[in-house]
Amino acid sequence: MAGIKDVARRAGVSVGTVSNVINRPASVSPETRGRVQAAIAELGYVRSESARQLRAGSSRIVALLVLDMGNPFFVDIARGAERAARAAGLGVMVCNSDQSATEEAAYLSLFAEQRVLGVLVTPADPTGKSLEDFGRHGIPSVLVDRVASGATSCAVSVDDVHGGTLAVRHLVAAGHRSIAFVTGPPELRQIQDRRKGALAALQEAGLPPETLVEISTGRLDVAAGRDAGARLVGLVPRPTAVFCVNDLLALGVLQSLYAAGVKVPQDMAIVGYDDIEFAAAAAVPLTSVRQPAVLMGRMAAELLLEEAGYAGDGEHLHRGVMLQPELVVRASSILPH
Repeated sequence: MAGIKDVARRAGVSVGTVSNVINRPASVSPETRGRVQAAIAELGYVRSESARQLRAGSSRIVALLVLDMGNPFFVDIARGAERAARAAGLGVMVCNSDQSATEEAAYLSLFAEQRVLGVLVTPADPTGKSLEDFGRHGIPSVLVDRVASGATSCAVSVDDVHGGTLAVRHLVAAGHRSIAFVTGPPELRQIQDRRKGALAALQEAGLPPETLVEISTGRLDVAAGRDAGARLVGLVPRPTAVFCVNDLLALGVLQSLYAAGVKVPQDMAIVGYDDIEFAAAAAVPLTSVRQPAVLMGRMAAELLLEEAGYAGDGEHLHRGVMLQPELVVRASSILPH
């Protein structure tokens, strides 16, 4: 396998010039750069990233750790982060904590060992201990879909309290006075905030908290939604509407209602959260609270690159960015005329 010395010998330049062509091409004259690039192509030279990493002390990889890569919402976050990273000549390694604090800690330890450039993370550990431990390595991190506590890191999030308010306000305005709330792991801040927003919508309408009938699940996937839907069908009296904390749960609920002969929205209105691509393509198009997931991922990556010195003017202050959700109304929550 050809090495950098072979390229330098073929092009008739120094090893330092070859390094400049690879890392700082603008610093080399076009003529010399062309000779070096021709030699690289002819010899099939590929630089050793591990050797470069040892010299530089960090890699050219940004790690993204999310709760569930089976959820298209996180796929969209990854897409946004990748766009920003690729524009800076970096790669993104996507990992899945599976909503497990143990898995999160293991991945953060691995990222530290590999000296990744930085980490984008949607935390699974409600105590924040694993992130606190990771912070001692001096590797930049940005929270995604989570509000930062204090000024220890940057964060990009969505106003989930407002999102929960939008969902339940819409159902109340449609005349519903008994609303099921299909929730997930209670330790997740996003779920806590969406519940808080739902209760705020009831309060502004002068309705008691008991209007919201909670159905808890341990997961945030379609299978958990089907189970929640089966329990919802068996409630007496049965609520006339349901707000689910994400679209995967809502799609599972929709499947159970369809199997039980419950008509949507005539017998039961449904509102989801995230507005993933499948929401509009469901058998009954799903009303959902839209989160700007791609934008969230891109902005988080840009903050990380700024802190790592790949963007901006060198001055970096930790800050939080809160984006606003919007309600997208479709057939699952409005009666046909």
